[in-house]
Amino acid sequence: MLENLHVKNLALIDEIEVEFQPGLNILTGETGAGKSILLGSVNLALGGRYTADMLRTGAKFGLVELTFSVENENICRQLADLDIYPEEGRIVLSRKLMEGRSTSKINGETVSMGTLKDVASMLIDIHGQHEHQSLLHKKNHLAFLDLYARETVGKLKKETAAAYREYTDCKKKLEESSLDERERQKELSLAEFEVQEIEDAHLLENEDEELEYLYRRMLDGKKITEGISEAYQYTSEDASGNASEYLSRAIRALQSAADCDEEGAELYSQLIEIDSLLNDFNRELSDYAKTFEFSEEEFYETESRLNEVNHLKSKYGNSVSEILSYCEEKKQRLKELEDYESYMLELQQKLNHAEKTYRETASKLSKKRQKAAANFVEEIQSGLSDLNFSDVQFEMRFTPLETFTAGGIDEAEFYLSANVGEALRPMGLAASGGELSRIMLVIKSVLADREDTPTLIFDEIDTGISGITAGKVAEKMRVIATTRQVLCITHLAQIAAMADAHYLIEKSSEQNITHTRIEELKKEQSVQELARLLGGAKITDSILKSAHEMKDLAALER
Repeated sequence: MLENLHVKNLALIDEIEVEFQPGLNILTGETGAGKSILLGSVNLALGGRYTADMLRTGAKFGLVELTFSVENENICRQLADLDIYPEEGRIVLSRKLMEGRSTSKINGETVSMGTLKDVASMLIDIHGQHEHQSLLHKKNHLAFLDLYARETVGKLKKETAAAYREYTDCKKKLEESSLDERERQKELSLAEFEVQEIEDAHLLENEDEELEYLYRRMLDGKKITEGISEAYQYTSEDASGNASEYLSRAIRALQSAADCDEEGAELYSQLIEIDSLLNDFNRELSDYAKTFEFSEEEFYETESRLNEVNHLKSKYGNSVSEILSYCEEKKQRLKELEDYESYMLELQQKLNHAEKTYRETASKLSKKRQKAAANFVEEIQSGLSDLNFSDVQFEMRFTPLETFTAGGIDEAEFYLSANVGEALRPMGLAASGGELSRIMLVIKSVLADREDTPTLIFDEIDTGISGITAGKVAEKMRVIATTRQVLCITHLAQIAAMADAHYLIEKSSEQNITHTRIEELKKEQSVQELARLLGGAKITDSILKSAHEMKDLAALER
């Protein structure tokens, strides 16, 4: 859930920090107090669009930081897929806003905007004043159903997607392999030539690396052997005036000291060891020199073979291994082209089998969806009745798609009749903006136990409703808040009364500077705010009493 919000230097906000609570968090305030600014700040932290004019006047930067506690194992797995891990059970999303640019961080590490948005989508869902318009797009209707029925359709959806990939792969392979006789003969001839050219070279694994190493040694051999020869001259016994000769003289000269003195004997022993090491070095130097002994004929053969291998690499792969793999692929293709009719028949049979598998799997998915849709629709219709849609009729109609898709063969759409005597029509044609908002609230409440997203924000979803309907909306909000954290910006006392935690957003001016602040209200303060929502500027004793009753009644209903 969202534990903490920290905002600095945005619009009317100088600096605020808010600790949110589990359950239903209600935010209220006068019109223009900054409720939209607060929600906008959250949107910015989640990757929303930023422009420099959002900064507070005179500020060089702005900052929005959200701290979430993460306990859901499924969310933790999804975060791990993005290489992001909670620290002490928390994820901190922050965005620093500067003129013309911004930087995003998760737990202190800079991330891309795409990663920020991916993580945010797992942790919080914002349902703003216009989010209900997603109901106008029927593609979203099937997504709601699949979320509702994910326990029964989730596995089938994956199987359908896999069957679709297999079908499209087989279809693509068949289309790409379809050749007329002229094309077949042309490809056959080219494949035969390529295989013959590679096989005639008798390539060996890693031969190219060995040839390149040997060729470099041959090219550098003269320079290296000159250095070896000179070093050998200075150290070997085979030449006069060398280190070995002088070392032998030194050993003979130190012999007398070794015979007479213990310290001299120690030095004599060290000199003998040095002589032994030098002899070993000379033998190894001689062996090393022999590795650079080659004839002009050997150099020519190495160079010619390397050129041959490099020629094949330029045509068939970046290494001998890739060339040999290419050759095997061409051999397989030769078999296909030589028995072309059988090969095409085999591909067609594979396509037929893939199509059959897809149809069977997608059909099972469709049946599961339609069975689940009956329960889904029943719950939505019941919820709509609770929200004062007294004569509502609600359906979900399925239409088979003309083409295969990874999501199955279904197209589904909500149909609605909100009044007696009205025919059922597509949702987008039958519902007003206010009705769409309430329908979305019902859908969210039905899906409350099925969604993983731990925090849900409602931004004035109650616009255009009042009275009994407002009370029903409040009850729905309370139901959702039993399984998820809810933040709700509202102007209705019926909804605000249900708060587990109530926050007041207000604006003040000091020295011609306007500030927005937010404060968590205690019970009596919350009652005063409810009274303001009920009665406006003039709060009478009866209004205050009603506010108390409303708050007490809401507490009993929890």
